[in-house]
Amino acid sequence: DWQKLCKLVQDCIQKTLTEWSAKIGHDQNQETLEVLECSVAQAMEKINPEERDELKVSAKLFIVGSNSSSIRDAVDLACSALGVAQLDSVIIVPPPVEDGTNLSLEYLQPYWKELESLVQNKKIVAIGTSDLDKTLLEQLYLWAQVKPSSNQVNLASCCVMPPDLTAFAKECDIQLLTHNDPKELLCEASFQEVLQKSIQNMKANKWIPLWLLRYSVIVKSRGIIKSKGYIIQAKRNAS
Repeated sequence: DWQKLCKLVQDCIQKTLTEWSAKIGHDQNQETLEVLECSVAQAMEKINPEERDELKVSAKLFIVGSNSSSIRDAVDLACSALGVAQLDSVIIVPPPVEDGTNLSLEYLQPYWKELESLVQNKKIVAIGTSDLDKTLLEQLYLWAQVKPSSNQVNLASCCVMPPDLTAFAKECDIQLLTHNDPKELLCEASFQEVLQKSIQNMKANKWIPLWLLRYSVIVKSRGIIKSKGYIIQAKRNAS
């Protein structure tokens, strides 16, 4: 269930940060650095260019902060880490809306425009959405220059695909997928808690997660997952 998934993500981050911290030791003054790249080399495998055509590289991007430009950073970092020129598909999860506010096309538009520019620049092949009902998916489809190729539906909130959504998706050639992710896979408080546990003398309350990207590398002919993982970016407040 989603609670186990959240715990898995936190465990992955903690393990990576702990190993990274032990590796660099205490001779590096982390507080003075603008960028900290925390990675464990053996945990991520670059894709062999000769095998690229046989593989599908897909990602689901959870935006934690409200900055749509984070999307470009996330895609660039994922491509660099995996050693590929482009991702085959990216599904976007915008930041949660404020309580009492409904998700709207206006809210989605800046994020979708950023995805469209990445498609036009050949950094992504196909883009998709998550948890849109038929009305909002139709609004996005009619407005968008690059149409959504997929829409994920959380079966925890609806055990059966809504008939109107199914009919519209079929008519517009949008693939309906299922998922069991929470709306917020990693919140600020849980990230700071993990940071505090992982790295000594780290002022964790100054760090804010910006986005979390989950990637999967799938062997097309066999439909099996070759590798998967998470990439996260956070920033430190100057104040």
